[in-house]
Amino acid sequence: MMPRCCILVLVWGITVFLSHCSQGTTDAPVDSGPWLCQPAPRCGNKIYNPSEQCCYDDAILSLEQTRRCGSNCTFWPCFELCCPESFGPQQKFLVKLKVLGMKSQCHSSPISRSCIG
Repeated sequence: MMPRCCILVLVWGITVFLSHCSQGTTDAPVDSGPWLCQPAPRCGNKIYNPSEQCCYDDAILSLEQTRRCGSNCTFWPCFELCCPESFGPQQKFLVKLKVLGMKSQCHSSPISRSCIG
């Protein structure tokens, strides 16, 4: 059996611990997911999850999906742009990087690679 002083110290420690834990609590659950007061990202009139998907030409794509760029290249539309550089018999396309947080455009984005064909 534990002596009374040990029991009192144990009760005091639990009380101090619980009082410190309760100071930072809020009404929200610990794992509440995304805050509902933030606007949800939309693609056209559909909501999508930007950690798993992106919006490309009003279509929701998974981050791993690729598309054709010219006749012999592929690109990731969630992360890159397919930009026509020249037309005619020898078409040339450039794959350019999308810049995070900006509306990326072909004329101002950094080049990733060239697609000739």
